Amino acid sequence: MILTITLNPAVDISYKLEHFFLDTVNRVDHVSKTAGGKGLNVARVLQLLDEDVAASGFLGGSLGGFIRTQIESLGIQDFFVQIADETRNCIAVIHEGKQTEILESGPVIVDKEAMLFLEKFTDYVHLADIVTLSGSLPKGLTADFYVEMVKISTQNGAMVLLDSNGALLDAILTSSYKPYFIKPNEQELADLVGEQALDETQIMATLALSLFADIYWIVVTLGADGAIVKQGDTFYRARAPKIEAINPVGSGDSVVAGFAAGLARGLMDEDLIKFGLSMGVLNAMEEKTGHINVEKVEWAVEQMQVEKIKG
Repeated sequence: MILTITLNPAVDISYKLEHFFLDTVNRVDHVSKTAGGKGLNVARVLQLLDEDVAASGFLGGSLGGFIRTQIESLGIQDFFVQIADETRNCIAVIHEGKQTEILESGPVIVDKEAMLFLEKFTDYVHLADIVTLSGSLPKGLTADFYVEMVKISTQNGAMVLLDSNGALLDAILTSSYKPYFIKPNEQELADLVGEQALDETQIMATLALSLFADIYWIVVTLGADGAIVKQGDTFYRARAPKIEAINPVGSGDSVVAGFAAGLARGLMDEDLIKFGLSMGVLNAMEEKTGHINVEKVEWAVEQMQVEKIKG
């Protein structure tokens, strides 16, 4: 089983308007409401790939109930922990080729709820071969919470695929327990080492630092330009096929899902890279976030170009 973690999920509400006017009434006909959060995007793609997948994190209130209903309808196992506070909304107003977002900060997790989650998580990890950790923390938790989850996972033999940035990623990289896989984009990697930007040569030099030495898979995504991938001491350059991107939001989450599914299926080396990155391409070709057309998987994998450049 693959266990996906979304500690601060949301109900994602999208309003599509031809024009957006300030300080007056805007009426909207095109509305969508979905279970949102990076880990839930991962879970949806895994379900579409017909993987055995469960989702966990914190849910509360009526919005939490909405998310439970949605994931149950998709066939994703519900391992979420109930909290007293209300799950958040995240609103996107899409207008005139622009997107204006209003993001609630979310619930406050109290100590009793945090301890209950770690107890449940320890039980769930025994059922999982792979754990994905995605996104930010809700209020009330510190970066050490992610560190503890990586520790519990690795001590129980589960591979951890981590998709986070900033202080959370730094806390993991400087801890004693390491994830098996991380997926920073090029800007997140630059921010981590205090640089404005990194070219491909600098990305490779950065990944060779001792900070990353104990992480077997590092995938630095470059948007439409593909990725630079480090597997052990070997570097690969991946180039994605040219596509007409409809909605690239969630493509990074889809890449995490692709690598999780590929690892679960025993894919290795270049085959795993092609499969994992192809899910990001397929997500960008769809209007829905965290969604792929499974009938195009074979095409995308065949179009993905991967070459070994060092090691």
